Order: sequence, then C-alpha cells, then structure tokens
Amino acid sequence: MSMWDNFSLDTKVRAILNVPTHPPDHHFGRPFLTAYQIVIAFAEEYPDDFEEIDKQIGGQGTGQHDSLAQYFALELSRGIKNGRLPEIEGRFLSQQHIESIQYRQGVVSSPIPTISMFRLSS
Repeated sequence: MSMWDNFSLDTKVRAILNVPTHPPDHHFGRPFLTAYQIVIAFAEEYPDDFEEIDKQIGGQGTGQHDSLAQYFALELSRGIKNGRLPEIEGRFLSQQHIESIQYRQGVVSSPIPTISMFRLSS
C-alpha cells in the first residue's frame, strides 16, 4: 500500500482544500493553495501522521529533493491526470518576477520556474 493510501491522504487533502471563497460566491470560485500551503496545513491538522511520514515540508535550503510538498504535488497531479481526483484541479503559478514566497514555519519556496497550486473544483 502506498503512503498516499496508507494515510488516507485523498480525504485529508480534500478537507484542507475545502476553504471558502472570499467573498462568498465570488466568480473566481475557491482559492488555490500551493503544495507548500497544503503540506503546512497537513502538518498542523494531522501532526501524528506528519511525524510518522517523517519527511520535511520542503522549500529552499532544505537540501532535500524528496520533500513532502513535492510528493503531495506529484500525487495530486497524478490523481487529476488519471481521474482519481476529479473534484480537484491544478494550475501553476509562474515565479516570473518573484524571488521567493515565504510561508509559516520558516518555509521559503524553492527557486523553480513554477509552483504547483490546487483547489477543489467550484
């Protein structure tokens, strides 16, 4: 069984992505969350699972090429592509004119050309 299935990450990520629009019923629909935001929320909402998975959140300066943010982005992308996650959509945020994005817990986005973002379909 994969780590994704073992920790029921489909269900947990759906819950994390269930953020309201602001203002409600805005024509843009639900906001997107970056893979970093999803993993930070996961670490806060499911600390026992996060500890058991034993991977860093990721980001610039970690020196880790298999971070949890990368894993979540890859699995979400696969699930969208193969139809397993039809209610989740993904997009990229270009880092053009962005040096970095700083998140809570001291996480800074890695210097890559794009950042993966996901949301529940509106």
